[in-house]
Amino acid sequence: MKVDLRLYAILDPERTHGRDLAELARAAAAGGATLLQYRDKYADTRDLVARARAIKAALAGTGVPLLVNDRVDVALAAGADGVHVGQNDMHADDARRLLGPQAIIGITLKKPEHVAELAALPVDYGCIGGVFATASKDNPDPPVGLSGLAHLASSARTTRPGLPVGAIAGIDASNAAAVIGAGADGIAVISAIFMAQDVKAATRNLRGIVDASLARRASGTER
Repeated sequence: MKVDLRLYAILDPERTHGRDLAELARAAAAGGATLLQYRDKYADTRDLVARARAIKAALAGTGVPLLVNDRVDVALAAGADGVHVGQNDMHADDARRLLGPQAIIGITLKKPEHVAELAALPVDYGCIGGVFATASKDNPDPPVGLSGLAHLASSARTTRPGLPVGAIAGIDASNAAAVIGAGADGIAVISAIFMAQDVKAATRNLRGIVDASLARRASGTER
C-alpha cells in the first residue's frame, strides 16, 4: 500500500498539555496531516483501545489513516488502519500475518543493518530516527543527524525502491526543510504539532514547508 508520509503526526498523551486526543487528531487532519499515529506507553489496554477508537472516529471522513504504535492487539480491537513497530516490538512478519494484507505497517530504521533487512520485510514505509535530539522519547542511541539521515535514506531506496522513507525526532518548522533536503519523503512530528497552542495552524505551517521542500527537491532547485 502506498503511504503518504509527508506529514506524519504522532499523538502522544504525554505531549498534549492534557487536551482531548480526538479533538487534537481532528485538528491535525484539518491542518494537513497525511498520517496519524497514536502512541501511548502508559495507559492500560482498555484505555488504549477506547482512546484509539475515539481517535479513529474523529478521523472519519478525513482520509487520514490511523496507526497504533507497537500494539497490534489494540490496532485490531480499535479498527485502526495499521501499526508502527520498532526494532524491539513485534516482528513485521507477525504484524502482517495478524493484520492482513490491507493494513499499513511501518518500521523504525536506526542503523544500516535495519535498512539491509528491508528487502525481506512486509512493510509499507520506513521511518529513520532519531535525526535530532528530542524530549519526546528516551533514546539511548545518538542522533544520526542530517548526514546519517541522507545515508540511511539512500540505502533504503536502494534496498527497497519506491518505499516511502520518513524521518523522526526533534523535527520542527526550523529544520523540516533541511530534513526533506537530506532525502526524507516526509517528517514525523510530535511536539511541534501537539504541544502547539493552535494545532491546526501548526500543522498547516509544517505541511506547507514540507510540500515546498519536496517541490524544490523534485525540481533540483534546493538551497
